[in-house]
Parts: sequence; structure tokens; C-alpha cells
Amino acid sequence: MGVKERQERDREAVARAILDAARDLFVAEGYKNVSIRKIAERIEYSPAAIYSYFPSKDDIFMALAEEGFRMLFAHAGEPPLADPIDDVRAGFLRLYEFSRAHPEYFALMFLDRSVPRLSQDWERFGFVREMKTRIHARIQAAIDAGAFPPDTSPEAVFRILMAAVHGVAALTLCERLAPAENADALARDTLEAALTGLRTGISYTFQAKPCS
Repeated sequence: MGVKERQERDREAVARAILDAARDLFVAEGYKNVSIRKIAERIEYSPAAIYSYFPSKDDIFMALAEEGFRMLFAHAGEPPLADPIDDVRAGFLRLYEFSRAHPEYFALMFLDRSVPRLSQDWERFGFVREMKTRIHARIQAAIDAGAFPPDTSPEAVFRILMAAVHGVAALTLCERLAPAENADALARDTLEAALTGLRTGISYTFQAKPCS
């Protein structure tokens, strides 16, 4: 390995250490309560050294959020399942499964209200908007196939199903379930209840903003 390659590897290792330390601190103490100095102390670096990798705390969060969303949407490009309801169900279960596999990322991305808004850097997160558009398209395909009533709003379905699994994920991460209660079963049942209601044509009052 040449000098340049070794330097690049070392730089990547330090950046990884910064991100890992910041992620753990953000989740444990809340984003607004963590400073660059505190992150530096965790990995025994100077604040100046941190700034040479990330210009600000917001930039550290954005890097972590990008990692998290790329993990969340890792399977979004796979072909849809033959049954449109199975396809929609599987897509939303992945959000819950992500919360179980990567609870620290889920907490940072979806539960901490003090983190920066992704809209600050939409160019970087354009792939998130693209993935959301794909999910809406799959819901619309299920509507077109007759799995939902023809006047169903794909945007409303997206929000309602996301709320169903997101709620169970939040309850689990915040330790609001009793020890004997099975979070995985609750996630499946809550999602199924929401799907069943939507498929039978319940009268929902929520008006979702169209996906752009």
C-alpha cells in the first residue's frame, strides 16, 4: 500500500470514529446537548481536529442521516412482489425492521426533534425523495390492481401505514412496552389492522400533501 492510500485509509478511519462517537452521544444525550468539544473528548482528539473533517455539528448529523437513509432504502430498488398488498406490507415492515437493526440511527433520524432539517441540504438527500416517490408508485400500483378502493389516496396510505409502524418502533425504543409484550408481533398486527381498514374503504379524514 502506497503512502497516499495509507493516508486516505487513516483519514477514513478517523472520520468513522468521529461519526460513531457523535451518533452515540447524540442518541444518549440529545443532539442539542452535544458539542464538538464533547465529541472530541470521546475519541481523545482536539476540537480543531474534528473541524478538519466536518465543518460543523450539523455536517456530522447530515453524514449520519445519509448513512441511515441509505441503509433504510437498501432494498428499495428490488422488483415488487407479485401480490401488491404483500409488496406494500413488506415495504413498511422494513421501516420497523430498520428500527430494530439500527435503533441508534432510527432514534436520531426520527425521534430527536432538535436535529437539523434535511431540507437544509436537499441536493444531498435527493435520493430520499426519489425513494419516497417509488413507494408512492407501488401503493398506486396496488390501488390500480384493486387492492384498495379506487379513490384511495396513495399519499394518505403512505402516512397512515408509516404512522402505524413508526408508533410501535417509538414505543419499543422508548421502552414503553411491558417486558412480556412482543414488539415484533405488535408491529405486524398494527400494520395489518391499518391495511385492513384501508382496504375496506374506511372514511379517513387525513389529507396528505401529494408527493413531489
